This record gives sequence, C-alpha cells and structure tokens, in this order.
Amino acid sequence: MVKLVGQIKEFGGFLQLYQHDSDMCGCSMSFSVYLPPQAAQGEVPVLWWLSGLTCTDENFRVKAGAQRYAAELGVALVIPDTSPRGMQVPDDAAYYLGQGAGFYVNATQVPWSRHFRMYDYITQELPATVASLSLPLSDRQSIAGHSMGGHGALVVALSNPGRFRSVSAFAPICHPMCSTWGRQIFQAYLGEDQADWQQYDACCLIQQGAPALPMLVDQGTADEFYPQELLTEDLVSACHSAGFPADIRLQSGYDHSFHFVATFIGEHIRWHHRRLR
Repeated sequence: MVKLVGQIKEFGGFLQLYQHDSDMCGCSMSFSVYLPPQAAQGEVPVLWWLSGLTCTDENFRVKAGAQRYAAELGVALVIPDTSPRGMQVPDDAAYYLGQGAGFYVNATQVPWSRHFRMYDYITQELPATVASLSLPLSDRQSIAGHSMGGHGALVVALSNPGRFRSVSAFAPICHPMCSTWGRQIFQAYLGEDQADWQQYDACCLIQQGAPALPMLVDQGTADEFYPQELLTEDLVSACHSAGFPADIRLQSGYDHSFHFVATFIGEHIRWHHRRLR
C-alpha cells in the first residue's frame, strides 16, 4: 500500500511525499514526486533522479533547486531514496556501505541480499508503484543522478535500452570496479567474482556494446573524489573506444557538493526536456 504523507505547493505544482512497503527491499521505502503545473492539463514527461551516498530523497528536492526548472518546462520529477532503511536492515560504520549506500545493485551476499535489491527496486518495483498512483505521467522518461546516483543512472540507462530518452550524471562513479569505493562495495554486496560486477559498471557496459543513447556528464575539477574514486577519464576512454557518443565535461573549480548540482541542474533538465519532447 502506498501512502501520501505530505504535499507541498512549489512553483505552481505540487511536491508529493510517499511511503510504501517494498517487497524488493523488505522494508518501508520513501520517495517523492514533483508534478509541475502543466500536469493539471494532462500527461507530462518524467525525469527520474538517483541520489548519492548518505542521501535520502530529501536532499535533492531541498538542495538542488530542480523544481523551479521542472515547473518551467513541464517535467515531472521522481526521486527515490538511495537505500533500504530501518532497524531490521543491516548497516555498517563506513558511510559507503549499508544504509544510505545501496549503490543501485542487487546484493547476492549475506547479510545484504535480503534487503539491498536497489537495482530491481528502481527498475521494476518503484515504476510499478508510481504507475499504481494513476498520476498524469507519460511514458517519455529520462534518468539522471549524482555521485553514487550518477553511477546508478548510467547503469540503469545502459542496461535498459529503449526505456529512457536520455541519461545525465553529476560526478558519477564511472568505473566502480577500479575505484576503492566500488571494489569494497562490490565485494561486500556481490562477492569475489568480478564477472558479477561488470553488469553494474558503466565503463564495462559501454565496452560490451550497450546501445547508445544521449548522455551528458559533468565533473567538477575541484571535486575531492576526482579523479581517484570517480575515474571520469575511464568513461571518456570507454566511450571513445566503443564509438559511444557522449558529452563529458570538466567544470573548472566545482566540487562534489549540491552547490555543483544546483549550478547546472537547470541546464541538465533543459537538455533532457529537448529529448523528452
């Protein structure tokens, strides 16, 4: 059952806050939907947003300023949480493992496998849950994300050809198999066999022939995690070697924070909007 727990008017539209019991994650999950004012007249296209490490759905909807641009252009936003949460859900002292760090994978290893099925949650259960609300949302959809969520957006888009019109990312973890974060997470969630990791690595998916779709990536040069963890240049190389068209931009002086996201989110939403039309 899906429960509407809050509604806030913004820029002529409505931000709606939901909770539901997730079969995939085995716990209560939260998500937000922003309906622009144009939704009062009929269906609007959708931009899915995946957030980064330690975030909930609240971070993006409060800090990024995206609703202003979504209202202007008539684009709905669907914003899930990053991870299962609750007393029954396993956790870890490291911020990049456990609650707040779902990494958008389907965990296969104990104790994570019962709850940490975020890939299936994002690609199957949450879309079905949103559809059950009978909101005025069209089947024209795109996806975007930040950091861990940028990794998730790239992987989900590349793994589901034809589903999304476009994908964009802010400071994504581009090649997690070769980053410290990614290797530790993949070992914990997926085990030691690196063949099982490749399905959740954007560089590997592109090298393996994932069908092309419009891709925009922004990376700040003052980001404390660039280049050691994010490995943006590996994505550039993978796209070049595979002939995969992508606009991958280094933004001088910008860090990893929501200040960076807020600076360019309007440009990203306008870029998606052109493809969603």
